[in-house]
Amino acid sequence: MPTPKLTKGLMEVEIIHETEYAYQSEVFLEPHYFRFKPKTTPYAELKSFSLKVSPEPTGISEQTDPENNTIHFSWYDGMHSKLTIRTVSVLAIKHYNPFNFLMSPPTYSQLPFSYSEDLNVVLKPSLNLVSIGKDLKEYGAQILAKANENTLTFLSEFTNRIHEDFVLEIREVGEPYQPDETFLLKKGSCRDLAWMQIQILRQMGIAARFVSGYFYVDVKEPQYELHGWTEVFLPGAGWIGFDPSNGIRTTNTYFPLCASASFQNTMPVSGSVRGDALSILTTSLEIKALP
Repeated sequence: MPTPKLTKGLMEVEIIHETEYAYQSEVFLEPHYFRFKPKTTPYAELKSFSLKVSPEPTGISEQTDPENNTIHFSWYDGMHSKLTIRTVSVLAIKHYNPFNFLMSPPTYSQLPFSYSEDLNVVLKPSLNLVSIGKDLKEYGAQILAKANENTLTFLSEFTNRIHEDFVLEIREVGEPYQPDETFLLKKGSCRDLAWMQIQILRQMGIAARFVSGYFYVDVKEPQYELHGWTEVFLPGAGWIGFDPSNGIRTTNTYFPLCASASFQNTMPVSGSVRGDALSILTTSLEIKALP
């Protein structure tokens, strides 16, 4: 996979994302949630966004979920054999320095640290732990020791180590593996690697959440897919991203769709159908710089 680079100049990108569920026989579509609208960030302004759904929903509304993500809630009538979602987004990308922040107070520059009482209340979902094994905890602890417990050095080196130590594979569907399974396999999809990293960070008291979105690379014949990465909260910096799949701090080539303490709340499509038919999922994603 090519490594994303920092885009220095002002540019616009167009993102065309198509998703289709084909059912073996007609089913009744229960209400569905769609998470395809890119967020406006300090480096990317959403210039336009369109969403086309087939069959045409009986109703559809744009909403904001409890974690400040944009979702489209849709509902349907009748029986259908397909569900197709097509979105077109245009983003204006600006210059961005991902290191333009100051840790405040300075105590957050060294690990371990503790968030203030007020922050702990807000960040609690992103600090919730799942059980991970001794070997995985030791993996993180060794990297922390080599970084001399410096917060930013550790985060950068930890992200790069995952990139170097694990094989990135493509797996379009399915929930992330459990962290210990990913660690044992020494390979995983972008969401597997991010979810593993998140759980190790939380063990160290660092608030971490899962991000789903797109990233753009300036190469010939790129092959795009929905991407997943990690964000951590550092006072003075806010939520900042790290991509263990590529081993880097996220840049202005990363376009988040949604972020959540739980990966389940970042799925691009969630909903159910009434019927016994199996479905076949096909997707296509195109990201291109506009003239």
